[in-house]
Amino acid sequence: MTHGPQLPKTMKAVVIYGAEDYRLEEAPVPQAGPGEVVIRVDHAGVCASDVKCYTGAHHFWGDEVTPGACEPPIITGHEFAGEVVQLGEGAGEKHGLKIGDMAVSEQIVPCGECRYCQTGRYWLCRESHVYGFRQAVPGSWAEYMKFPAKARNYKLPEGMPRTHSAVVEPLGCSIHAVQRAQIQLGDVVVIAGAGAIGLGMVGVAKLLNPSLLISIDPKDYRLEVAKTLGADLTLNPDKEDVVARVQELTDGYGCDVYIDATGYASSVLPGLLMLRKLGTFVEYGVFREPATIDWTIIGDKKELSVLGAHLAPYCFPLAIDYITRGLVDVSRIVTHELPLEQYEKALHMVHDAKESIKVLLKP
Repeated sequence: MTHGPQLPKTMKAVVIYGAEDYRLEEAPVPQAGPGEVVIRVDHAGVCASDVKCYTGAHHFWGDEVTPGACEPPIITGHEFAGEVVQLGEGAGEKHGLKIGDMAVSEQIVPCGECRYCQTGRYWLCRESHVYGFRQAVPGSWAEYMKFPAKARNYKLPEGMPRTHSAVVEPLGCSIHAVQRAQIQLGDVVVIAGAGAIGLGMVGVAKLLNPSLLISIDPKDYRLEVAKTLGADLTLNPDKEDVVARVQELTDGYGCDVYIDATGYASSVLPGLLMLRKLGTFVEYGVFREPATIDWTIIGDKKELSVLGAHLAPYCFPLAIDYITRGLVDVSRIVTHELPLEQYEKALHMVHDAKESIKVLLKP
């Protein structure tokens, strides 16, 4: 039995047909089957990866040899929060939700059957069913969306400000990247990129008490927000030699940890150069083009630990807790909200990054 009010038959939704071919259309409103949840989308975030998909980055579209991550036509969007309006049979008990709750869902809906899922590494599920990219999981740039039965869903605390709930997904990503870095007391930590995820990394890394926490970004307005989140020092690579500055601050040794949240291949080499020997490099960005560097730096010269990080496994509860308790102040990360009809403007705002950090769409 399905619980909840009667929903309309159609809704507004942004559908991907190809690179730079996104269309606002009328689409069927999803209905909840057994174990499934339908939400009325309160807001949908615009991620830098959405921009790269829109502009045709190879990672999302692939070629004859390597398939891309996107399967058009598909309703896009993987950042969201919304009100539960329909519960399929058993869904309330399964997910701990009731009609009227505000809820979020992790970006990936794991199959539960592959080797990665069976060993608890669901975020690397071989099916890669990330909302808004795969046919099986339509996304959030719509008035309604469905959480499949295998989705990992979370109730948001009553009274959580909407702009704070908008940051749960990116903060979860930030937490995972910082966990991968294994920051130690007294480390010098550099976080490159001060978008929503990079700023979240600054806030989370500060909780681990590094001796010096540095935020790097070419946008001064973003660096100002990084200071409010705990950055001890901010550096603009367009105005100074950041590698030389970090070396100077560390008696020529270099930083202990470098986390890249820029999404630009050009940030890789500076990170490798500013790390000390035996330092740790964590890559969280999704690049538009491949990064080419001298791997001798990693091996023979420095014996670095180079780690990847993907999505936000087991981190949504932490993100919700940190926001609720004010451990990470996300109040200045959401900067703009536009109606769903202005999705192209939102994409261009995120791409240009002249004054925005997190841009939301309001269906």
